[in-house]
Amino acid sequence: MKKRLFVVLNELDNVGTLIDNKKNSTFIRNDLILEKGIPFGHKFALNYIPVGEPIIKYGVTIGHAILSINAGEHVHIHNCI
Repeated sequence: MKKRLFVVLNELDNVGTLIDNKKNSTFIRNDLILEKGIPFGHKFALNYIPVGEPIIKYGVTIGHAILSINAGEHVHIHNCI
C-alpha cells in the first residue's frame, strides 16, 4: 500500500496537512511539488492562493492570505493571519 504524505478532509480545502517528515522537495501529485522543509503537521497550499483569499482547512476558513501563496508552499504565520 502506498504511504500517504498529506491529509485533506474536505473538498473545499485549499490546504493540506503534511503527515510525513519529508524535508526535501517532494512530489505529492503530478502537478504539485512541496516546498523544502515544511514541518510535520504543518499546512501547505494545494493550489495558488492570492492575497486576501481565505485559507480553508476541514471546510472552515481558518485565516486569510497576507501574501500570495504558491501551490506546494508552506502556509503558516508568515503568509496568513
